[in-house]
Amino acid sequence: MEKAKWWQDAAVYQIYPRSFYDSNGDGTGDLRGITEKLDYIASLGVDVIWSSPFFVSPWADGGYDVADYRNIDPAFGTMEDFEEMIAGIHKRGMKFMMDFVGNHTSDEHAWFQAALSDKNSPYHDYYIFRKGKDGKEPSNWASIFGGSAWEYVPELDEYYLHLFAKKQPDLNWENPAVVKEVLDILHFWADKGVDGYRLDAINYLYKEPDFPDVEPMPGSIYGFATEHYANKPKVHEHFRTLHDKVMAPRGLTTVAEVAYLNEETARGYADPARGELDALYPFDLLNVDQDGYDKFSPLPLDLPKLKKALSHWQGVMHDHGWLALFIGNHDQPRALSRFGDEEHYPARSAKLLANAMYFLQGTPYIYQGDELGMTNPHYDSLSRFRDVEAINALNEGLARGESEEHWLRLLNDRSRDGGRAPFSWSSEDNAGFTKGTPWMDPCANFKDINAEAEDKDPDSVLNFYRRLLKVRKGLSSVIYGDTEFLEMEDPELMVYKRGSDDEMLISVNNFSGNERSYKLPEDFEDAKLLISNCGDPVIKDGKAELRPWEAFTLIKSK
Repeated sequence: MEKAKWWQDAAVYQIYPRSFYDSNGDGTGDLRGITEKLDYIASLGVDVIWSSPFFVSPWADGGYDVADYRNIDPAFGTMEDFEEMIAGIHKRGMKFMMDFVGNHTSDEHAWFQAALSDKNSPYHDYYIFRKGKDGKEPSNWASIFGGSAWEYVPELDEYYLHLFAKKQPDLNWENPAVVKEVLDILHFWADKGVDGYRLDAINYLYKEPDFPDVEPMPGSIYGFATEHYANKPKVHEHFRTLHDKVMAPRGLTTVAEVAYLNEETARGYADPARGELDALYPFDLLNVDQDGYDKFSPLPLDLPKLKKALSHWQGVMHDHGWLALFIGNHDQPRALSRFGDEEHYPARSAKLLANAMYFLQGTPYIYQGDELGMTNPHYDSLSRFRDVEAINALNEGLARGESEEHWLRLLNDRSRDGGRAPFSWSSEDNAGFTKGTPWMDPCANFKDINAEAEDKDPDSVLNFYRRLLKVRKGLSSVIYGDTEFLEMEDPELMVYKRGSDDEMLISVNNFSGNERSYKLPEDFEDAKLLISNCGDPVIKDGKAELRPWEAFTLIKSK
């Protein structure tokens, strides 16, 4: 058995810096705020901190619209603040993973401004410009954020491609000068002490150059053209370049945000023998409670569908790569509000979600606040939402004649703002996040759900996470074991076994407010309790009598 890489037995903590902690009272989280809270983060037992971007940005898409890759946005601090943060992370035995946005820049980036000023500028070919067709866009491709993926520039009589917001023009990775710029940027931050990169929207780097029209979406002239830009074969070449020129020589780890994957492509990206990526962060795992890829068409959680998706990817990547394990991030509403029972069993169901996800094979990626059981903020006004995706969807919905009440419910349930509300540090004003006016309103329940209170409560969600990350670490069944899901069609139970050469475990999770009985497999009847979310499980004659939202994991040696 090959010895595990360090990141295969690690846990990652994701920070959305604007909402984490404000050190200077201006209402916005900052790098010094992260540094001041490093002891808290280290107390979780995580090994890596991943931060969403803090580069210079006009903030059209939450910082994922970068205007300067080599400088810190003044809202977050200075380069000296960054260097102090990195030193503090390393001093505590943790590593730092930077979020790198490589598919697009901001339209305020100097490269794009030069491209706009002169069609003959070398920077014009840094981006994807095309002439229109018959007085229309070059194609009917839809932006992921709604509307057309093309924006007209009258001065050039050309359109530029933006798969995301119109202020995020896509880079042209077929231009070697762009690739060289990216390599130089990655080396620059590695010199500053960065230990790895999370690569944002990175499987969209190659677009078919003829930009063919696609089938429009219902009620629209535009259609999603993912088959023409997602996971194209040329992307493998770009990944190998990044690996060979930066990551491998410098010993950096990578995790790639990817979507629309099939088995062959996933293994091609992450199989160690390929020399491309270390791990995958497949976003489409969180599409099981919506209609296709439309997050604003929510559906009730289909637990059998989720189990099938998890089982599928566990099997695909076993011995062929590595997965990030996550239940929330900066692009999602809160996991507890989405998948748990925040009204009747908030703490218990928050713990269940961790137990259900983090004994699978992969590296846990814990999003700030999930370790507290933070919920969506449940705003009472549409004016309190900030995210471009939410506002675009709202405006399109209102234009169709849909009510504000409908969209208030929908955005409270599904908006990315749900995960971006300020971190609840204490019961003080503004949840202890800032002494000033917060850039975004905190959750209404911060007086009950906050880090200060949970730190003192041995039965809190926070202390459950600490115990879970401690007990899972170093287990051969977790790192190396194969995975077998049981009770696949049961709409309330998620049960899976993990087994390595020397040990085996079983994770049992009741995703419901009902009491359930579950007959344990015979080989686990004498297993020991590893962790539980509501005291010792009741097991008689090999049958577990499960309470509402009960979860536990058992382990035994072979």
